[in-house]
Amino acid sequence: MTIEAQHTTSEEHGVEWWALAPDDVIAQAKTEGSRGLAPAEAEKRLAEVGPNALQSAPPPSVWRIALSQVLELMTLMLIAVTIVSLLIGQVTTAIIVAILVLFNVITGTQQEVKARRSVDALAKLQTPKARVVRDGTLLQIDATGLVPGDIVELESGDLVPADGRILRSSNLETQESSLTGESLPIPKGPAENTADTALADRTSMVFQNTSVTRGTARIAVVETGMRTQMGRIASLLTQVGDKKSPLQLELDGLTKVLGIIAWSAVLVIVLIGFARGQSLDELLFLATAVAISAIPTGLPVFVQSLLAWGASRLAKERAIVTSLNDVETLGATSAICSDKTGTLTLNKMTVRTAWFGGNTYRVTGEGYSFEGQVLGTTDEPLDAPTLGLAISLPNDATVSADGEVVGDPTEAALVVLAARLGIDADEARKDYPRLAEVPFDSDYKFMATLQRIPVRGEQRLVLIVKGAPDVVLGRCTTMLSETREIVPVASDSATAELERMSATGLRTLAFAARFLDDADEGRVAADPMSWVADLVLIGIVGIVDPLRPEAKAAVEVAHRAGIDVRMITGDHAVTAGAIGAELGLGTGAVSGADLKEMSDEELSRRLPDLHVFGRVTPDDKLRLVGLLQAKGAIVAMTGDAVNDAAAIKQANIGVAMGSGSEVTKQAAKLVLTDDNFATLVHAVELGRIVYSKITAYLRFQMTQLLSLIMLFLAASAFSIAEGVALFPAQVLFINFFVALFAVIAIAADANPPGIMNHPPRDPKIGVVNPVSLVEWLVYGAVIFLIALVPLLWGPDEPSPSEPTASMTMAYVVLGLATVLSALLMRRTPESGLLPPIAAVAKILVWPVALIVASTEVGILQRMLGTVSLTGWQWLACIGLTLVLLVVVEGDKWFRRRRVANRTRGRRVATAPVTR
Repeated sequence: MTIEAQHTTSEEHGVEWWALAPDDVIAQAKTEGSRGLAPAEAEKRLAEVGPNALQSAPPPSVWRIALSQVLELMTLMLIAVTIVSLLIGQVTTAIIVAILVLFNVITGTQQEVKARRSVDALAKLQTPKARVVRDGTLLQIDATGLVPGDIVELESGDLVPADGRILRSSNLETQESSLTGESLPIPKGPAENTADTALADRTSMVFQNTSVTRGTARIAVVETGMRTQMGRIASLLTQVGDKKSPLQLELDGLTKVLGIIAWSAVLVIVLIGFARGQSLDELLFLATAVAISAIPTGLPVFVQSLLAWGASRLAKERAIVTSLNDVETLGATSAICSDKTGTLTLNKMTVRTAWFGGNTYRVTGEGYSFEGQVLGTTDEPLDAPTLGLAISLPNDATVSADGEVVGDPTEAALVVLAARLGIDADEARKDYPRLAEVPFDSDYKFMATLQRIPVRGEQRLVLIVKGAPDVVLGRCTTMLSETREIVPVASDSATAELERMSATGLRTLAFAARFLDDADEGRVAADPMSWVADLVLIGIVGIVDPLRPEAKAAVEVAHRAGIDVRMITGDHAVTAGAIGAELGLGTGAVSGADLKEMSDEELSRRLPDLHVFGRVTPDDKLRLVGLLQAKGAIVAMTGDAVNDAAAIKQANIGVAMGSGSEVTKQAAKLVLTDDNFATLVHAVELGRIVYSKITAYLRFQMTQLLSLIMLFLAASAFSIAEGVALFPAQVLFINFFVALFAVIAIAADANPPGIMNHPPRDPKIGVVNPVSLVEWLVYGAVIFLIALVPLLWGPDEPSPSEPTASMTMAYVVLGLATVLSALLMRRTPESGLLPPIAAVAKILVWPVALIVASTEVGILQRMLGTVSLTGWQWLACIGLTLVLLVVVEGDKWFRRRRVANRTRGRRVATAPVTR
């Protein structure tokens, strides 16, 4: 699917339910508003449309994962070597290689299965229930049994079980952030919308997996299962195929190149031997030795093990990867597209500022914690219990001491504000019960309650009003001054404060009151709505979903690391822009409507200057991710809502929150169990560390392979031991047993310093590039030359059929060079001799001991074809090995000096001219 097609949307609904009147909905759905469906009809429809559940692709079986490991090119080459070894009678070699193949396959399979099981553990869902009217009787059934035409009852706290058209409602509000990204509850009602109403503005509809935060409703189910809005988003995931990670692609290419090099070397050496007149058995023996030398037998094991180590570290840091290769992809991330609600923010509505008596106050504290104060310009806490009562009494939410909320999130924020003013809302509502009330309604946008409360030491009958500032201000004639006197309302000051709050992305609410005589109680109770006039303005509060405490610092780290961070949200662009400015994301905020007006070419051109996207749809998110990828970015997309799922799957590294929807977690490659954006940035750092260790290993491994290929080619060209520079068992012993400890040392090396102070690696510059190739060839040539010396000028004549001191010395030099390479090449261009070095040195003692044992222990001598060496021969081997140290450290010193000179030159060029 093209990027252009991704954002060209059209409604696939057969019926635009939101645009129909309730009676027309009943007719279209072929049901009855009062009695619902008959049980038999419901069963029939269930058989036709299927269960009300979202479908997901089954995970691959263990055998399928294992087969994919077997079909890796490296594994297939090793299997070929095993078969040839058996054919020529090299049983020991065949057994060792076969064990290596089995080890590679088992290790890779276990790690993949382990990663997948970690994700499966997150998917423990309970089947939601639904109260449905069947044949006039209210029943509670599993939501999976709902069908189009069912009549369902909803109340505060319910999870909406299917897409439904509201037939009637009372003060209904739903939280739709999981679908649209809108962080605030949406007022709903039965009044029809126009046909072209956007999804986020369809107030006559409720949608599956959103929650009811206030009121009650009766709905007609119109869509179930994969036909719901949630299901449609889930179906987008099938349009997005799985992609290989950058490292997978690079290693696949490297494996092919190595295969060509290995088998070309085998062909050349066999042709030389054939021209020399060697027998078929000798040629096959020689070919086996060369193939073993040229195939990086440890590559799959090391990469899998290091990725598994990274996955394990990520899990400890509360980040779970679905596939091991995703660990490395994290390190290549160059762009992060983050959802706002619950990802960068706490998803806990909080009062940030308040305007009382003409003065602006700052509110401290985070989320639903009661800790915090209301502070004036001199940081003196506001002592205003009457204000606390006015805020807490027209309110139906409750907040427990541990932050658990029941009711509307905005009202919960007001409960917390009252606590910071010294008022316990629950106790206040018990002490001052409502004598009358006007419930909130989206038509008139306010709520009013009548109570008898203490005002300046005496009980007064007070009608307290809370609502939209424009509505409340329009009903106010006076206001409370700083000294709590009633004065004419300062409309200009109030309006200016509203504009200031709105400009910073705050949602505003106004409070007012009407002080009444006791004699008015009966009349007010009979018709409270008519008394909501001639009000005294108490104040205005500004509410926001605050940033996570770690989010701003995490964005700073990402920027320092050269990672572009964008916020993509369902909130309005003004609100999103204010949050983006607080985060320090950068300039440029745009709405989803503006996005739709832009062509792909225009949007792609403007992307560097756009960092905040508000009121966007799932298709917009998918389009943005695709355009960034088209520009060469490695994109991480974060989110916790179903509306993020398609973009999360499209991204190179999709990131879901542990508390998010199941569809999103199934689409993601990384799940943050703590819902913390900062954890993602730390995961990127860990991905970079893993990649640096992989490149260090490849530097080590390729140097070894190239030196062996050169050695066998030289042996064939100069007729040294009929081309058999080393026995196959000797090569295997070095490549597997000795190199194993070398690899462990590389993996255990301390993390590179300042790894997040550098820009992301360019994915176009892979692990195989001109610089790395020259490095591999030079280092490999040095090892080849120092190993060739004993074969040319050793104490005896090398032989392909019996052990000799010369061949043993070449084997020892290669073994010691392997150990030294691990020490020197574990980092670049930094010296490999600088601390911390103790931990690595302790590991590398073991392979040195193995090399000594393999030349002195009888059983190992017979297995490997070695002989004991004299003291002088050992000194000669050590001296030759030290040549490698001089060349490698000298090369790195030269490169460090060159970089320092360039940096010094740039500083001089930009220094100010002084006289």
